[in-house]
Amino acid sequence: MTAETAYHGEMGEQFAAQATDSVYHAYTDRPAMLDLAGDVRGLRVLDLGCGGGHYAAAFLERGAAHVTGVEGSQSLLAAARERVGERAVLRRHDLEEPLDFLRDEVFDVVVMALVLHHVEARGQLLAEVRRVLRPGGTLLVSTTHPTSDWTYFGGSYFADDRVELPFGDGFTLTYRRMTLEVFLGELLGAGFLVEKLVEPRAMEEARRVDPRRYDKTHRQPLFLAVRLRRP
Repeated sequence: MTAETAYHGEMGEQFAAQATDSVYHAYTDRPAMLDLAGDVRGLRVLDLGCGGGHYAAAFLERGAAHVTGVEGSQSLLAAARERVGERAVLRRHDLEEPLDFLRDEVFDVVVMALVLHHVEARGQLLAEVRRVLRPGGTLLVSTTHPTSDWTYFGGSYFADDRVELPFGDGFTLTYRRMTLEVFLGELLGAGFLVEKLVEPRAMEEARRVDPRRYDKTHRQPLFLAVRLRRP
Protein backbone atom coordinates (compact mmCIF):
# COMPACT_ATOMS: atom_id res chain seq x y z
CA MET A 1 0.00 0.00 0.00
CA THR A 2 1.58 3.26 -1.14
CA ALA A 3 0.80 6.69 0.24
CA GLU A 4 -1.24 7.26 -2.92
CA THR A 5 -3.42 4.18 -2.37
CA ALA A 6 -3.83 4.49 1.40
CA TYR A 7 -7.25 5.06 2.97
CA HIS A 8 -7.88 8.68 2.07
CA GLY A 9 -10.90 10.92 2.44
CA GLU A 10 -14.18 9.34 3.45
CA MET A 11 -12.68 5.85 3.33
CA GLY A 12 -10.06 6.84 5.89
CA GLU A 13 -12.70 8.46 8.07
CA GLN A 14 -14.84 5.32 7.96
CA PHE A 15 -11.84 3.12 8.72
CA ALA A 16 -10.84 5.23 11.74
CA ALA A 17 -14.41 5.15 13.05
CA GLN A 18 -14.71 1.39 12.59
CA ALA A 19 -11.39 0.77 14.34
CA THR A 20 -12.69 2.63 17.38
CA ASP A 21 -15.33 0.12 18.42
CA SER A 22 -15.62 -2.73 15.91
CA VAL A 23 -15.45 -6.33 17.11
CA TYR A 24 -12.52 -7.16 14.87
CA HIS A 25 -10.36 -4.13 15.69
CA ALA A 26 -11.33 -2.96 19.17
CA TYR A 27 -12.20 -6.32 20.72
CA THR A 28 -10.04 -8.84 18.84
CA ASP A 29 -6.84 -7.60 17.23
CA ARG A 30 -6.02 -4.68 19.52
CA PRO A 31 -6.47 -6.45 22.88
CA ALA A 32 -4.34 -9.36 21.65
CA MET A 33 -1.54 -7.09 20.48
CA LEU A 34 -1.56 -4.99 23.64
CA ASP A 35 -1.43 -8.17 25.70
CA LEU A 36 1.59 -9.32 23.68
CA ALA A 37 3.24 -5.92 24.25
CA GLY A 38 3.17 -6.32 28.01
CA ASP A 39 4.56 -3.53 30.19
CA VAL A 40 5.59 -0.55 28.03
CA ARG A 41 6.17 1.96 30.82
CA GLY A 42 9.11 4.21 30.02
CA LEU A 43 9.65 2.68 26.56
CA ARG A 44 9.99 4.26 23.12
CA VAL A 45 7.36 2.89 20.70
CA LEU A 46 7.13 3.11 16.91
CA ASP A 47 3.67 2.45 15.42
CA LEU A 48 3.96 1.75 11.67
CA GLY A 49 0.67 2.14 9.84
CA CYS A 50 -0.73 3.91 12.88
CA GLY A 51 -4.14 4.53 11.31
CA GLY A 52 -6.42 6.61 13.50
CA GLY A 53 -4.02 6.54 16.45
CA HIS A 54 -5.78 3.89 18.53
CA TYR A 55 -2.58 2.02 19.36
CA ALA A 56 -0.63 5.23 19.94
CA ALA A 57 -3.25 6.35 22.45
CA ALA A 58 -3.24 2.95 24.16
CA PHE A 59 0.53 2.88 24.54
CA LEU A 60 0.57 6.41 25.91
CA GLU A 61 -2.14 5.48 28.41
CA ARG A 62 0.02 2.52 29.47
CA GLY A 63 2.96 4.77 30.24
CA ALA A 64 5.13 4.69 27.12
CA ALA A 65 7.74 7.45 27.32
CA HIS A 66 7.56 8.31 23.62
CA VAL A 67 5.37 7.22 20.70
CA THR A 68 6.00 7.85 17.01
CA GLY A 69 3.25 7.04 14.53
CA VAL A 70 3.81 6.64 10.78
CA GLU A 71 0.92 6.53 8.31
CA GLY A 72 0.41 7.04 4.58
CA SER A 73 -3.12 8.45 4.76
CA GLN A 74 -3.60 12.12 5.52
CA SER A 75 -7.17 11.57 6.73
CA LEU A 76 -6.09 8.80 9.11
CA LEU A 77 -3.28 11.00 10.41
CA ALA A 78 -5.86 13.72 11.07
CA ALA A 79 -7.88 11.22 13.11
CA ALA A 80 -4.72 10.20 14.98
CA ARG A 81 -3.86 13.82 15.77
CA GLU A 82 -7.36 14.38 17.09
CA ARG A 83 -6.97 11.31 19.30
CA VAL A 84 -3.46 11.88 20.73
CA GLY A 85 -2.88 15.60 20.18
CA GLU A 86 0.74 16.59 20.77
CA ARG A 87 1.49 13.57 22.94
CA ALA A 88 2.90 11.58 20.01
CA VAL A 89 5.04 12.38 16.99
CA LEU A 90 3.02 11.66 13.83
CA ARG A 91 4.44 11.58 10.33
CA ARG A 92 3.04 10.85 6.89
CA HIS A 93 5.24 8.38 5.03
CA ASP A 94 4.93 5.66 2.40
CA LEU A 95 5.87 2.32 4.01
CA GLU A 96 7.04 1.10 0.61
CA GLU A 97 9.97 3.49 1.10
CA PRO A 98 12.86 3.26 3.62
CA LEU A 99 12.39 4.81 7.07
CA ASP A 100 15.32 7.12 6.40
CA PHE A 101 14.03 9.80 8.79
CA LEU A 102 14.54 7.48 11.80
CA ARG A 103 17.87 6.83 13.54
CA ASP A 104 19.36 3.39 14.18
CA GLU A 105 18.41 1.44 17.32
CA VAL A 106 16.23 4.15 18.83
CA PHE A 107 13.02 2.22 19.64
CA ASP A 108 12.24 -0.39 22.29
CA VAL A 109 9.02 -1.57 20.61
CA VAL A 110 7.84 -1.52 17.00
CA VAL A 111 4.17 -2.24 16.22
CA MET A 112 2.70 -3.24 12.85
CA ALA A 113 -0.98 -3.97 13.43
CA LEU A 114 -2.81 -5.36 10.37
CA VAL A 115 -0.48 -3.52 8.00
CA LEU A 116 2.25 -5.90 6.77
CA HIS A 117 -0.04 -7.71 4.31
CA HIS A 118 -0.74 -4.38 2.59
CA VAL A 119 2.96 -3.76 1.86
CA GLU A 120 4.74 -5.05 -1.24
CA ALA A 121 8.31 -4.17 -0.16
CA ARG A 122 8.06 -6.30 2.99
CA GLY A 123 11.69 -7.39 3.02
CA GLN A 124 12.87 -3.79 2.88
CA LEU A 125 10.42 -2.73 5.58
CA LEU A 126 11.44 -5.53 7.94
CA ALA A 127 15.11 -4.68 7.42
CA GLU A 128 14.33 -1.08 8.32
CA VAL A 129 12.41 -2.20 11.40
CA ARG A 130 15.41 -4.23 12.54
CA ARG A 131 17.65 -1.21 11.99
CA VAL A 132 15.59 1.19 14.12
CA LEU A 133 14.85 -1.36 16.87
CA ARG A 134 17.40 -1.67 19.64
CA PRO A 135 19.00 -5.06 20.36
CA GLY A 136 16.64 -6.99 22.60
CA GLY A 137 13.71 -4.87 21.42
CA THR A 138 10.24 -6.14 20.63
CA LEU A 139 8.41 -6.34 17.30
CA LEU A 140 4.63 -6.89 17.36
CA VAL A 141 2.92 -7.92 14.12
CA SER A 142 -0.66 -8.89 13.33
CA THR A 143 -2.08 -9.94 9.97
CA THR A 144 -5.09 -11.64 8.43
CA HIS A 145 -5.10 -15.37 9.11
CA PRO A 146 -4.10 -17.41 6.02
CA THR A 147 -6.91 -19.91 6.54
CA SER A 148 -9.47 -17.11 6.83
CA ASP A 149 -8.30 -15.68 3.50
CA TRP A 150 -8.40 -19.16 1.96
CA THR A 151 -11.94 -19.73 3.23
CA TYR A 152 -13.18 -16.36 2.00
CA PHE A 153 -11.39 -16.02 -1.36
CA GLY A 154 -11.11 -19.70 -2.28
CA GLY A 155 -8.63 -21.14 -4.73
CA SER A 156 -5.31 -22.49 -3.52
CA TYR A 157 -4.21 -21.96 0.06
CA PHE A 158 -0.76 -21.23 -1.37
CA ALA A 159 -1.97 -18.40 -3.61
CA ASP A 160 -0.13 -15.11 -3.16
CA ASP A 161 -2.36 -12.87 -5.25
CA ARG A 162 -3.45 -9.41 -4.23
CA VAL A 163 -7.09 -9.59 -3.17
CA GLU A 164 -9.93 -7.11 -2.73
CA LEU A 165 -12.25 -7.04 0.26
CA PRO A 166 -15.43 -4.91 0.39
CA PHE A 167 -15.31 -2.33 3.16
CA GLY A 168 -17.63 0.31 4.55
CA ASP A 169 -19.93 2.23 2.25
CA GLY A 170 -18.84 1.13 -1.21
CA PHE A 171 -15.08 0.96 -0.62
CA THR A 172 -12.56 -1.83 -1.16
CA LEU A 173 -9.50 -2.89 0.85
CA THR A 174 -6.65 -4.53 -1.04
CA TYR A 175 -3.85 -6.66 0.37
CA ARG A 176 -1.50 -9.55 -0.41
CA ARG A 177 -2.39 -13.09 0.64
CA MET A 178 0.36 -14.88 2.57
CA THR A 179 0.65 -18.43 3.82
CA LEU A 180 1.79 -19.06 7.38
CA GLU A 181 5.08 -20.29 5.94
CA VAL A 182 5.65 -17.02 4.09
CA PHE A 183 4.52 -14.81 6.97
CA LEU A 184 6.76 -16.42 9.60
CA GLY A 185 9.53 -17.15 7.11
CA GLU A 186 9.92 -13.48 6.22
CA LEU A 187 10.01 -12.43 9.87
CA LEU A 188 12.60 -15.08 10.74
CA GLY A 189 14.57 -14.30 7.60
CA ALA A 190 14.77 -10.65 8.65
CA GLY A 191 16.60 -11.74 11.80
CA PHE A 192 13.81 -11.76 14.40
CA LEU A 193 13.07 -14.49 16.93
CA VAL A 194 9.49 -15.54 17.57
CA GLU A 195 8.58 -15.41 21.27
CA LYS A 196 4.82 -15.96 21.09
CA LEU A 197 2.09 -16.53 18.48
CA VAL A 198 -1.64 -16.18 19.13
CA GLU A 199 -4.83 -16.55 17.08
CA PRO A 200 -6.94 -13.81 18.67
CA ARG A 201 -10.57 -14.30 19.59
CA ALA A 202 -12.94 -11.49 20.52
CA MET A 203 -13.21 -10.44 24.14
CA GLU A 204 -16.39 -11.29 26.05
CA GLU A 205 -17.49 -7.63 25.91
CA ALA A 206 -17.85 -7.97 22.12
CA ARG A 207 -21.02 -10.05 22.56
CA ARG A 208 -22.92 -6.85 23.29
CA VAL A 209 -21.49 -5.05 20.26
CA ASP A 210 -22.01 -7.70 17.59
CA PRO A 211 -22.92 -11.24 18.69
CA ARG A 212 -22.56 -12.66 15.17
CA ARG A 213 -19.02 -11.41 14.68
CA TYR A 214 -18.11 -12.36 18.23
CA ASP A 215 -19.21 -15.94 17.53
CA LYS A 216 -17.33 -15.96 14.22
CA THR A 217 -14.01 -15.16 15.90
CA HIS A 218 -14.56 -18.16 18.19
CA ARG A 219 -15.37 -20.53 15.32
CA GLN A 220 -12.58 -19.72 12.88
CA PRO A 221 -9.27 -17.85 13.13
CA LEU A 222 -9.42 -14.41 11.50
CA PHE A 223 -6.07 -12.97 12.60
CA LEU A 224 -2.55 -13.96 13.58
CA ALA A 225 -0.55 -11.94 16.09
CA VAL A 226 3.10 -12.52 16.99
CA ARG A 227 5.62 -11.10 19.41
CA LEU A 228 9.20 -11.18 18.18
CA ARG A 229 12.56 -10.09 19.55
CA ARG A 230 15.53 -8.54 17.83
CA PRO A 231 18.64 -10.45 19.10
